[in-house]
Amino acid sequence: MDGFERRREQKKHQILGAALDLFMEYGIQKVSISEIAKKANVSQVTIYNYFESKHKLIHEVFIYYVDQASAQFEQTVFSDIPFPEKIKKLIFNKKEVAKQINEEFYQYLMKEYTKEENYIEKIYTEKALPYFEHLFKEGKEQGYVDPNLSDQAIIFYIQMLKDYVQREDIYKNILPLTEDITNIFFYGILGKRDED
Repeated sequence: MDGFERRREQKKHQILGAALDLFMEYGIQKVSISEIAKKANVSQVTIYNYFESKHKLIHEVFIYYVDQASAQFEQTVFSDIPFPEKIKKLIFNKKEVAKQINEEFYQYLMKEYTKEENYIEKIYTEKALPYFEHLFKEGKEQGYVDPNLSDQAIIFYIQMLKDYVQREDIYKNILPLTEDITNIFFYGILGKRDED
């Protein structure tokens, strides 16, 4: 990548980051291209040169957001911190995102998630599932996950949750329950128990 291409990519990420920040705080409808341009420190024309329309920008922000979330998940899963700390970090991250994300932006993300052959599904299959497999293998090796649980059962459970969350009647009401659902996912309904 030459200097021009690198600068172009940096500017694109600058715009995506600014748009994401604004969408997370205010939603999509209330944010104008001029507000995004101001926050990104670029002209409106620059935004249209990169993305053509607000609709295309929104779609690119969606992909940018999913990629960031995936990278953060990967970083936590493959970090050197102990397994229980990884779980706490993943739960805390979900809790923070649930607090910070604008309801309208969240609904947009979930609507995209329910479309056929969507980007989240692609990332889930290519990255999230292998990361979960790695995480639970590590948990079994360290004695935190029941070694008698088959990998197939764990993946089946994850898939079941994922499929359920894609239903519109579910995703419209799930945001306030994110932390509880994540806790149940990792600790079950008995909850986290202190080690003997």
